[in-house]
Amino acid sequence: MSVRRKRGRYRLRRRRRSGFTLMEVLLVLAILVILGSIVVANFSGVFSKAKVKAAKTQISELDKLVQMYMLDIGQAPPTDPGLEALRQPPPGLPDPSKWGPEPYTNKPIPLDPWGNKYVYENINGTSYKITSPGPDGRLGTEDDISNQ
Repeated sequence: MSVRRKRGRYRLRRRRRSGFTLMEVLLVLAILVILGSIVVANFSGVFSKAKVKAAKTQISELDKLVQMYMLDIGQAPPTDPGLEALRQPPPGLPDPSKWGPEPYTNKPIPLDPWGNKYVYENINGTSYKITSPGPDGRLGTEDDISNQ
């Protein structure tokens, strides 16, 4: 066999072997999909736990503001207007001069991490409850988060 023929066969074999087969590409894709699903499954729990912690932190901050209000006024804000009483004096205060002189917060009352309003309830004048409806957005279910 001549040298030219050997070189020609080598080049032909080399051309056929370049690139990946369809099976190899599909196998790599399957491995990537499996790894991706494992990562997503692990991180979905992390995000939900982070939202619960954020709601607890926000409730704690609102609780501190209500306690400052109670020190000045002598009672918890009324259920209506609720937490808005931290931003402007509620009507019907026994002594409006005790409120403030600055708002207890200049920022709007935040929504919970799921986009719902915090529910404030004055229980008996000196005790109160601040509740987030939680991930399902409904009050009275087991996923509610509150300061009590």
